[in-house]
Amino acid sequence: MVTIYHNPRCSKSRQTLELLQSKGIDPEVVLYLENPPDSSTLTELLKKLGMGAQQLLRRSEPQFKDNFRDRELTEMQLVEAMTRYPKLIERPIVVVDDRAVLGRPPENVLEIIE
Repeated sequence: MVTIYHNPRCSKSRQTLELLQSKGIDPEVVLYLENPPDSSTLTELLKKLGMGAQQLLRRSEPQFKDNFRDRELTEMQLVEAMTRYPKLIERPIVVVDDRAVLGRPPENVLEIIE
């Protein structure tokens, strides 16, 4: 089972989805801006990615600049911020079983699907 946390407006996300489909994979597509992951799901994704919340955070987004710039946040506070403002989550995230990668660049997904 392959899952992609997808934003159709993001070119890297679209390219990653197209790459998966070109490999004959029809992933479960989670439109995470419409259905944001809760904090436990996001924490599990971080474990599968092998990274901390800081690494998954999009600091250039207005929601970050308006609400969190110049603040020291704990790991859990960052997770809560990303669940409240899902645009803060770097994308796309592709999950295969107990592993996950960011599709930046899209070719990163090849390491967990091949």
